[in-house]
Amino acid sequence: FWLKNYFGLNHLKVIILAAGEGKRLRPLTNNIPKCMVDFFGRSLLQRQIDIFQNLGINDISVVTGYCENKISIDNIKKFKNENFATTNMVESLFTAREKINDSVIVVYGDIVFESKIIQKLIDSRHDISVVIDKNWKDLWNVRFENPLDDAESLILDENGLIKELGQKEKNINNIQGQFIGLMKFQNTGIDNIINFYEEMKNISNSTVNPLNPNLSFEKSFMTDFLQGLIQNNQKLNAIIIKNGWLEIDSLEDYNLYEKMNKNKSLKKLILFEEYR
Repeated sequence: FWLKNYFGLNHLKVIILAAGEGKRLRPLTNNIPKCMVDFFGRSLLQRQIDIFQNLGINDISVVTGYCENKISIDNIKKFKNENFATTNMVESLFTAREKINDSVIVVYGDIVFESKIIQKLIDSRHDISVVIDKNWKDLWNVRFENPLDDAESLILDENGLIKELGQKEKNINNIQGQFIGLMKFQNTGIDNIINFYEEMKNISNSTVNPLNPNLSFEKSFMTDFLQGLIQNNQKLNAIIIKNGWLEIDSLEDYNLYEKMNKNKSLKKLILFEEYR
């Protein structure tokens, strides 16, 4: 298996989930999708693509939706989630179903990250690998007055497997990290997520959504899907990082990072690499 991965026979590709409207980033997203917002001289999407290509990954797909005609970047394949306004991340991922094979990195379109995080994912031999930031409080403490307003549960077992994620948590000491919106599926993990998706969708057609009874299946969060995999006895291996990324979810985030960059404090959270 190692030789297979080393020589690139287990074809590695990327799916970037970028269909959403980015309402919390308005007015920056009045006429462009969130992933095309300029972030220190380059769009969020271009920053991601530059890192993937610099690491030798050139099979890059973007799931589009809102203002998809504004995404014009060479050497990518676009899949449009026609129902982007009424669906969420899980449905966006399976819009690009034909790309869910071999070995695939899946990433949210509103994050930026250091290349060493992607290298950790590339190196992972696990069927399902999920990136977890152990130093999440550093980022949440500057973004939120009360980190618990936004943070979600994350519990790991002694073997580095994720036992729980994505739930509301009242005790900050029970949170062992945060899922950053970056994962990799390969080997048996590919068939397992496809079969699980189909099974959950079929069940939801005749009863409540088994991933989240408070939502329609189409609106399921990615964390609902991952938690469902855990409950279905799938092993989700945590890929541990300590800082090195940012989420640009709101105009407050955007303005905060600009301010931190000016006073040189942003480098405590992330070091930007300039790829062209």
